[in-house]
Amino acid sequence: MECPGPATVVFDPTLTEYDFGPAHPMSPVRVDLTMRLATDLGVVGGPGLRLVGAPLATLDEIATVHDQRLIEAVERCGRTNEPDLQVGLGSDDNPVFPGMHEAAAHVVGASLAAFREVWSGDSLHSANVTGGLHHAMQGRASGFCVYNDVAIGIKWLLDQGAERVAYVDVDVHHGDGVERIFWDDPRVLTISLHETGQMLFPGTGFPEDLGGEGAEGSAVNVALPPGTSDAGWLRAFHAVVPDLVREFAPDVLVTQHGCDSHAADPLAHLMLSVDGQRAAYLALHELAHEVAGGRWVVTGGGGYALVEVVPRAWTHLLAIVGGAPLDPATSTPESWQAYVRERTGVVPPASLTDGKTPGFRPWSDGYDPGTWLDRAVNATRSAVFPLHGLDPLP
Repeated sequence: MECPGPATVVFDPTLTEYDFGPAHPMSPVRVDLTMRLATDLGVVGGPGLRLVGAPLATLDEIATVHDQRLIEAVERCGRTNEPDLQVGLGSDDNPVFPGMHEAAAHVVGASLAAFREVWSGDSLHSANVTGGLHHAMQGRASGFCVYNDVAIGIKWLLDQGAERVAYVDVDVHHGDGVERIFWDDPRVLTISLHETGQMLFPGTGFPEDLGGEGAEGSAVNVALPPGTSDAGWLRAFHAVVPDLVREFAPDVLVTQHGCDSHAADPLAHLMLSVDGQRAAYLALHELAHEVAGGRWVVTGGGGYALVEVVPRAWTHLLAIVGGAPLDPATSTPESWQAYVRERTGVVPPASLTDGKTPGFRPWSDGYDPGTWLDRAVNATRSAVFPLHGLDPLP
């Protein structure tokens, strides 16, 4: 699966300064362990995946999406350590920390670098695993997300002349910030597969949420039942995502890869394996080549099983970005295992697999109204597909 063009990962070790503190579930150790594992396995720094430095985003770049009131509050709170709950800063989810603006702007700058790599043609694929902060709203921080790096990157693409951008979000939580920012813009297709908002933050993202006036069908939501595992998740993905993205025919495919859909994640209730997540990454890579000439911007996202899941899932992701997928049976290097023990005191996973062989029943095999999963998928297809001229029936 070699890529017919270069691929890059944007990273600087100081990106781990996006840190809400030792008690917060989104510890930057997950990024450190990911990049070390990917480097020790030869994924990063090898011929397939060049390392690119990460600049800080400017105030003007951040202001293309975010209100000045929020930006000023983030700067002020990062200096004074005082909360501003009116814009979501100082809550349990988004505690303030010194240098918060600089750390958040660094994540935005890293994602913008990935977007520039792809749009310029310098890279066919580019990734920023520290990005994917998809909950931040135009005027409010939310859900561990201060600035919305994905939305800023998509807005940059549009400003450069991109006519259509497709965004696919496989985080276990609804990608509400990106969806809301482009709610009225028919040039951006946002597709989110997530655990239903009946059970999980942010409580939104239902099939009837379709986009604003003049942009109906530009927002797509697949609200999955708790307990959905590899087979059900992949069935839902393949029943919705490829047909819509093909019909939309984007100039660039942008994907967010929160791996908190894993069975071991402490904050959600889906039951995927690393092997099932890897299957989704492969499918999105293939789709980028099919519909967007291979132009693919990749970000991280959620994921709170810091040692057991995130490093393995995102190392698989980076290997696919670099055009050289890793065998799931690959052992984790002794050097990485020793570092994990020293850094965290946790026994590290010994291989890149959970021992699963992901498969699924295609939607074309028929719809079973007796299952919650199929009812959820059917609700999305019935609401959205006709708006794109597609048949919602199997």
